[in-house]
Amino acid sequence: MVEDQNVTEQNLTEEKSGPKWGRIFAWGGLLALMLLVGLGLVRAQRPIVEVGSPAPEFVLTTFDDQQIDSKDLLGKVVVLNFWASWCKPCEQEAADLESAWQYYQPNGDVVFLGLAWTDTPTESAKYLDKFNISYPNGPDLGTRISQAFNRNMGVPETYIIDQDGTLHFVKIGPFISLQEITGIIDPLLP
Repeated sequence: MVEDQNVTEQNLTEEKSGPKWGRIFAWGGLLALMLLVGLGLVRAQRPIVEVGSPAPEFVLTTFDDQQIDSKDLLGKVVVLNFWASWCKPCEQEAADLESAWQYYQPNGDVVFLGLAWTDTPTESAKYLDKFNISYPNGPDLGTRISQAFNRNMGVPETYIIDQDGTLHFVKIGPFISLQEITGIIDPLLP
């Protein structure tokens, strides 16, 4: 009986001592893990933008603070290139993309846009200077534009959108030549 009374007093003492911090942290950690898994599942459920489907709308703020709204680009072919200063394959295609831009720029039928993906403004500026890139470029702030395209393959990735706003072509990896780029764009022009 005395032993039962001691056990009961011990249980009451433990209950009065307050919450067990270990349990609180464990449950909090489990809740955080479940939240992360849930967010991942929601993201995975977003449809992948496929060739032939409407391209997502986006607004790019360039490094010189110009706002480019994709809705304003209807009627033009849009070449949307995701790159990073730390990406060696991006360097392989940089000159060809700039040459293609220079080739198409006078007619105004084609717009090139570069998006620095997970890069710093300083390193992005060095990259643009190194390769003399003159078409509009800006950071993919918070990876919002890349998420809109549901991309996750890495860089470089290029999306070519036709005049109607439909995704016409996706290139994962670097272009190997100027001819490869013009071979995709030329058939889209009148």
